[in-house]
Amino acid sequence: MLTQRAQAISGVSPNHETVIEELYPSIAETAAGDFIHRVLDSIPTKVWGMKVSNLLFGLPLAPLAAGVYLWMKAFGSKYVLTNRVVKRVAAVGVREHESVPLSQITLAAVDPDSRRSFYQTGDVRLVGAGGSSLLLLRGVPRPDRFCQVIQEACDAKRLVAASLAQINARH
Repeated sequence: MLTQRAQAISGVSPNHETVIEELYPSIAETAAGDFIHRVLDSIPTKVWGMKVSNLLFGLPLAPLAAGVYLWMKAFGSKYVLTNRVVKRVAAVGVREHESVPLSQITLAAVDPDSRRSFYQTGDVRLVGAGGSSLLLLRGVPRPDRFCQVIQEACDAKRLVAASLAQINARH
């Protein structure tokens, strides 16, 4: 016999904050990452389906890329989407840098000038009412997909809040 009602989504409750997704920004957000991107895009001619610049400079730049990647994992930040907020927190530890409640977000969009084709990244801008910028998430891998996840979480938050208000009004 169940003592509690089944939840619509397993592990997600309107009463508790639940992590939907965590992701780490790409090295594309750093100056070193931008330098690597420019070098690897410098010769667009392709040989065997790969750019010549990737063939020439890929291996020599690999230690720099690995070093930046490890540094970001230890001292950088990560983006966390929960059923209540989008936040930027320390990669190691629990220190929160910035956060925006889902109820304030009206749009999650990729800044078109921020896209990096080599890394498949972009900057995600969270926009509030009146078009004000609430938070900028830099170097997000596969930014279109993450924007969609944020929008779906915002829509779900609004629908749950409306449903709970209607249920509470009945009592």
